[in-house]
Amino acid sequence: MNDEVFRQGWNAGRLLRFALPTVFMMLFMGLYTVVDTVFVAQLVSTDALSAVNIVCPVINVAVGLGTMLAAGGNAIVSRKLGAGETQAAREDFTLLTLAAAAAGLALALLGSLFIDRLVYALGASERLFPDCKAYLLTLLWFFPANLLQTLFATLFVTAGRPGLGFGLSLAAGAANIALDYLFIVPCGLGVRGAALGTGCGYLIPAVAGVACFLRRDGMLAFTRPRLRWDVLGESCLNGSSELVSQLASAVTTFLFNAAMMEHLGEDGVAAIAILIYAQFLLNTLFIGFSMGVAPAIGFCYGSGDRAQLRRVLRIGLRFIVGASVMVFAASWFGGRWIVRLFAPETSAVYPIAAEGFRIFAYSFLFCGMNIFTSAAFTALSEGKTSAGLSFLRTFGLLAGGILLLPRILGITGVWLAAPLAEGIMCGISAACLLHYRRDGAALKKTDKLQKAAVGGSPTAVFNASGRGGHSRRC
Repeated sequence: MNDEVFRQGWNAGRLLRFALPTVFMMLFMGLYTVVDTVFVAQLVSTDALSAVNIVCPVINVAVGLGTMLAAGGNAIVSRKLGAGETQAAREDFTLLTLAAAAAGLALALLGSLFIDRLVYALGASERLFPDCKAYLLTLLWFFPANLLQTLFATLFVTAGRPGLGFGLSLAAGAANIALDYLFIVPCGLGVRGAALGTGCGYLIPAVAGVACFLRRDGMLAFTRPRLRWDVLGESCLNGSSELVSQLASAVTTFLFNAAMMEHLGEDGVAAIAILIYAQFLLNTLFIGFSMGVAPAIGFCYGSGDRAQLRRVLRIGLRFIVGASVMVFAASWFGGRWIVRLFAPETSAVYPIAAEGFRIFAYSFLFCGMNIFTSAAFTALSEGKTSAGLSFLRTFGLLAGGILLLPRILGITGVWLAAPLAEGIMCGISAACLLHYRRDGAALKKTDKLQKAAVGGSPTAVFNASGRGGHSRRC
C-alpha cells in the first residue's frame, strides 16, 4: 500500500475506518490479557493473581521501552514518509527494530541475574515470593519479542497495513488463551504455565512482523540501517511520554500494592490487581484509537497540511468524549460482573474489589482525553509537552494521591486516587489543546500574509514560513 491512503481528505467515517483495526487490535489485546489473569485467578489461586501484580512493574518497564520507541519512532518515520523520504524512513525503521530487540535482551539478562533481589524489592511477601519468582523468571526471556510486537503494532499502521496488525493480535491472543489452559491445567505448571502462554503470545506478532518487513513491496521494509544516534535520541525524547506513562504505571502499581498490603494484606493486593487489569481492558478503546490516528496526525504535520491536521484532531476529540461516556456507563453498571470473572462472590477478595470499582469507575470519564492528548502531542513531535503531561498525570497527581489520600480516608482514599488525578489532568489536557489550537489559528493568519507576499504558491508559503520542523510548546 502506498502513501495515497494518507493523502486523501479525512472525514469522520474515513478516519474511524482507518483507526478501527488498531482499536480492535488493542481491545483484543486487552481482552486476552484479562483472560490470562482470569485463568491465573480461577485455575491457580488469587494469591497467584497477587503475585502477577507484584511483578507487573517490571513488565511495565519493558512495555514502556517498546512504546517509547514505537511512538517516538513513528513520529519520525511517518514525518519522513509524508515528506517523500522513503529510503530514510526505512533506514530509521530498521535501526529502531534492532534497538528494540537489544533493549529487550538487556532487560532479560539483568532481570535474571538479580531475580531474588528484584522480587523482594517489588514488595513480595514470603507467601507470594515463590509464585512471583516463577512467573517473572519465565517471562523475562520473552521480553525481546514483547518489545518487537509493541513496535510493530504501531508501525504496521504507518506502513498502511493496520489489518495485518489486527490479524496478528487475534492469532497471538487466541494462542495465549489456548496455551494458558494447556500449560496450567493438563501440564500442571501453575503460574509458570501462565507466563509461558503469555510469552508465546508475544512471539507470534514479533516473528510474523519480522517476516513481513523483510519483504520490500510496501512503504516500510527492512534495509541496511544507518547508525544515527540523533534518530535514536529523538525517538527516545519524542516517545518519552509513553515511557513516562509506563514507568509511572510501574510506580503506581507498586504504591497500590504497598497500600493494599498494609491495609488488607494479600487479599487487598488481589483486589487492586482486578481493578488494574479491568482498567487496562476498558482503556484499550482510548489507547487503540489514539494509536490508530497518530500516523494520520504525524503525516498531516509532516506534509504541512494544517487544515487536515485540525480536522483530524477535531474528529478525534469528539470520538474520545463520546467513548468516555460509554466506557464509564459500562464500568458503573457492569463492575460487579467484571469482578466476578476473577473472584467468586463467596471469596474474601470479591467484596473488596466490588466496593472499590464503583468509586474507581469515575476515572473513565476523564482518562480518554488524557491518553489522546498525550498521543497527539507525540505525533506532532512535541515530545517534551507530551512527556510533561504524562509525568504530571501519573508521577505527580496519581502517585501523590496514593501516598496522601489513604492516610486521610483509609481504604477509600486508595479508590479515590485515580478519579481525582484523571479529573484534574483532564482540565490541564484540554487547556493544552486549546493553547495549541489558538497557536495554530495565529499561524494560519501568518500563512495568508506570507502567501500574498510570495505570490500565492502553496509550496512557497510553506517554505517561507520556515515551519517544516517547527515545534510549538504547550
